[in-house]
Amino acid sequence: MSQPNAASTSWNVDRTTALYERPALEPQDVASFNAVKGDIETSFSSGQVARFLESLTRTGLRIREFESVASAGKLGLQTAPLYAKLSAGDQGQIRELYLAKLEQVDPALRKKFFKLYAYY
Repeated sequence: MSQPNAASTSWNVDRTTALYERPALEPQDVASFNAVKGDIETSFSSGQVARFLESLTRTGLRIREFESVASAGKLGLQTAPLYAKLSAGDQGQIRELYLAKLEQVDPALRKKFFKLYAYY
């Protein structure tokens, strides 16, 4: 029997089910982008997320409507004006970040704020 060569022992990846991670694009307005990103990360930090979700519940805002949440000042008073300064591509990246963060909230909190997370 011959020894298998390196090519025959490599892992075969099923490209139809493998996760695809899109490369991050550099923001055009780095300072504004980072400020808005920081506001989102602060709102979803472990010490702030329950307070943030409670404030959305009290005001009746829909959690997946980023622009409404930002305009209401729930992410910070400067978030909406800074977000408005961003290019369309940068705004898209910010919305994706926000939606990803809200899906990463602890399941116990998501259960507590079920109505906020429910689609209706």
